[in-house]
Amino acid sequence: MIPGAAEYDVDLAIDPEDTERLLAVTPDDVGPAPELTFARNVFVPLTTACRYTCTYCTYYDVPGQASLLSPEEVRDVCRRGSDAGCTEALFTFGDDPDDRYTAVHDQLADWGHDSIHEYLREACEIALDEGLLPHSNPGDQTREQMAHVADLNASMGVMLETTADVQAHGGPRAKSPGQRLATIRTAGELGVPFTTGVLVGIGETWHDRAESLLAIRELHERYDHVQEVIVQPVATNERWRGETPGVETLRRVVAMARVALPEAVSVQVPPNLAPVREVLDCGVDDLGGVSPVTDDHINPDYAWPALRELEAIAEDAAVPLCERLPVYERFLDGSGANDRPWLSERVRAELDAPTAAGERYRAVLSD
Repeated sequence: MIPGAAEYDVDLAIDPEDTERLLAVTPDDVGPAPELTFARNVFVPLTTACRYTCTYCTYYDVPGQASLLSPEEVRDVCRRGSDAGCTEALFTFGDDPDDRYTAVHDQLADWGHDSIHEYLREACEIALDEGLLPHSNPGDQTREQMAHVADLNASMGVMLETTADVQAHGGPRAKSPGQRLATIRTAGELGVPFTTGVLVGIGETWHDRAESLLAIRELHERYDHVQEVIVQPVATNERWRGETPGVETLRRVVAMARVALPEAVSVQVPPNLAPVREVLDCGVDDLGGVSPVTDDHINPDYAWPALRELEAIAEDAAVPLCERLPVYERFLDGSGANDRPWLSERVRAELDAPTAAGERYRAVLSD
């Protein structure tokens, strides 16, 4: 039983035979993708407050030190990104700040918001006004929280990380795999194009890795809403005292992801956190969001590669490099669960707008 699954009413029936078949997969069972894609984004770390204290994470700050971007700062970042030709505003923050973050809650109240999700809605409005499509990754969310901001997002996401109960998530506020899966399920129920992924090397076993990928697949098969799955190795940093997984481990996990997932679901490996060139032949077809403007605030020790480096990666693989939007093209039309349109009227209006931003979105789609 997946930890927390019963508590969050997550019903997954993972066939043990599927797990065994996936465990038998090797890089020789897959091949390189015909092209590589990436999105041009700005990274907007709305707050570094987080109720979790994962031992591999340098993103969160303790109470009294956590930052909270002002509306003016959000607008400035988004405007610089729009001027640089970006299409995506990637909003991140630690999962709902708990009661320890009194300064964060007080500031939100001064700005007229009773929660970080209320403020996220304002931030998404700013991004749209500045010509960027929001992609929010705010951690675990209730149905009410996600529904409150989904109409202002082109896509959303949360890393599953693992279905295992690992010590790296330990402590009194440990992440629950069941809650993560419930968030992915909620996105499906609300018809939200979604990004998720697995974090490799935080104490999970090979069986856990296979189970995690199959859990994502099962939820996608129910709702058809997962657009990409990230395979991300844990990175050495000031808080992580464990090892970083080697290339052969990463190659095998990427191959497993490619075999486990439908062809329409992309497999992403972030080029600033992994030796991408050494795993391209394992089925990677996306390099994720890369910013010409902002740092990777979750992994500040690992700078984004410049566009010319992405081009060199693709050239080495002898495949074209194509820019994409934060929402994958197959979600631009049609509906998800309960006939909910994948894109809200607001996001659709931005894509169709006869403005510089609308032209930029359509130029990406026509490449």
